Amino acid sequence: MFRKLRTAHCQLKTAPHVLKDVKSHLYIYSSRNKRYILADKIIIDCFILFPYLCKMFKKQLSLLACVFAILIIALGSCKSKYEKLRTSNDNAKKYSEAIKLYNKKEYSKALGLFDDLVTRYRGRAEAEDLFYYYAYTNYKLRDYTSARYHFKTFAETYPSSARAEECRFMAAYCYYLDSPIFSLDQANTNSAIDALQLFINLYPKSDRVAEASKLIQNLRDKLEEKSYANSKLYLTISDYQAAVISFGNTLRDYPDTKYAEEINFLTIRAQYLYADHSREDFQEVRYNLAKSYAQQFIDEYPNSKYLKDAKDYMKNSDLGITRAKSVLAEAYSNPRIAKKLAVKKDSVISQPPSEKGNDNKKIGN
Repeated sequence: MFRKLRTAHCQLKTAPHVLKDVKSHLYIYSSRNKRYILADKIIIDCFILFPYLCKMFKKQLSLLACVFAILIIALGSCKSKYEKLRTSNDNAKKYSEAIKLYNKKEYSKALGLFDDLVTRYRGRAEAEDLFYYYAYTNYKLRDYTSARYHFKTFAETYPSSARAEECRFMAAYCYYLDSPIFSLDQANTNSAIDALQLFINLYPKSDRVAEASKLIQNLRDKLEEKSYANSKLYLTISDYQAAVISFGNTLRDYPDTKYAEEINFLTIRAQYLYADHSREDFQEVRYNLAKSYAQQFIDEYPNSKYLKDAKDYMKNSDLGITRAKSVLAEAYSNPRIAKKLAVKKDSVISQPPSEKGNDNKKIGN
């Protein structure tokens, strides 16, 4: 082959009618650098050689194209053994093969067969085993939404089955696995807690009760983390009253939280800043509430690292009260200041939601 190519190339270079335009082309660009002239020669040689190569290998190319076309037709016209079985009506063989595929951990193929069998086996003796494997196939494929539905359906359809307890637990566990990180919506987290608690209530003597209780605690820790983070966010964005309420909700919902000391201190800060940004005629009441929070903190955490700051907030609250009284006294005797004070806006009052849905706690003005 290479000998033929070399011969054809030599013949082309000696053919004057072919190289006529080539020479003129090279002459036009003769002022370029050598590397550009060399590139032009290579491109031109390839351009000239291409039609001759096509003619030389025309038969071989035609043969390859025919073979390729035959292969495409053959592959398109035949079905795999699995596809034939999936479209067949042999339910017994299909069921047997689905179990084999499941045991081989070929879950995607097994699911394809189970999907077709669940409607055909409904009400039959083999249906219990089929639905059990079907639920676990979805679980193995990490489709937890489908898996929990089928586990729950199994437990409700076959309550007397030896597998009912297991499936009830797995339905709750799928909720647990679908629970997102604390910064996202926690609807699945609350559903998981409810489902796990229902399992404990239905099977109080089960060996899985300890595991279910541990999972519930993990979920509650996540809700606690979210509540704490949301409360700090209100403080960060300067919505001080919402921060005070939200910190209170967190302590009420999670009295044993590991963040209790910090939350109590941040409540003092939020209340002080809320008072400080309020209109003067509301400041005394709000500063006094900040002092009350600070005193409670000092009594409860005498060795806290926040102790000095808590005392400073008490001192600054007293100064704030004195300053507010002075402004109000001046406004009483000066109509211009009184009018200015009357049109001054107070802090925005908002009511943030509790992570547990208990929104009854409010603070005073």
